[in-house]
Amino acid sequence: MAIAHPFDYVKPKSLAEAIKIMARHGDRARAIAGGTDLICLMSDGAVKPDLVVDIKGVPGLAGIGFKGGKLRIGALATFTDLLESKLIRDKFPVFAEMAGWVASNGVRNRATMAGNICSAVPCCDSGPILLVYDAAVLVKGPKGARKIPLEKWFLGPRKTDIRRGEIVTGLELAAPKKKHAACFVKLRRYKGEDLAQASVTVLAMADNTFRIAFGSVAPKPIRGASIERRLKGFPLSEERIRQAVALVPKAVSPITDIRSTKEYRMHMVGVMLERGLREAAARLEGRGRKYGEELI
Repeated sequence: MAIAHPFDYVKPKSLAEAIKIMARHGDRARAIAGGTDLICLMSDGAVKPDLVVDIKGVPGLAGIGFKGGKLRIGALATFTDLLESKLIRDKFPVFAEMAGWVASNGVRNRATMAGNICSAVPCCDSGPILLVYDAAVLVKGPKGARKIPLEKWFLGPRKTDIRRGEIVTGLELAAPKKKHAACFVKLRRYKGEDLAQASVTVLAMADNTFRIAFGSVAPKPIRGASIERRLKGFPLSEERIRQAVALVPKAVSPITDIRSTKEYRMHMVGVMLERGLREAAARLEGRGRKYGEELI
């Protein structure tokens, strides 16, 4: 994978040094961690930074931890880290479910969850799951630290709320206090390494409330707020599922591209939502499938 244009490379030893470098060079610099997205963009000539800032060795950006009821995923935590984390498997198994369907072993070993949401592509697998958990992006820059709700992080395709000199340090989310279970459903053209044609994440809670998010069917990952309101406070019945699916055409806005037609996406999102609702509810009751078993 050749990169035609020349660029400089620097590997800062601290977060403060990395921030100073990024602030000095602005849009001419790009931070790199796993590099699975940036290297492809540079090879294609889509982005041509003058400087690549390697943050892989920066202390304090790695690891996955849980403290005070909150999960923190470091900026350098890879999808393989999520898959292999006992903490994730025990408390947030849907994250491992999602991570297991990201590309290939080689990509998962390098790609980070933070990098995935920094790419801000509509099909990013991390977006919908982080949305249903009301996650926040932790950033630090020349003017200090910020905590950005994920719903405000995505501004559009490949656009985020990150500012000059800022670096993502991690992701944070609170574990729901009520008993809950979740389900991630991903539609691909074939089994194996492929981007999502569409994805649906459902988080079901014991008080008959649901959080729902979609990927690949709008300019950015989105919550299904109107569907959540329709389901809120009622046991999940056949009629409620039909009502939820009927709201899909107004909740999403898919396009036709190389991976799918908008009509196929629209149809399949309804199918995926129905299966996701049923599976999340079944898991909540302790009778669902094992996390990681595909529904599509």
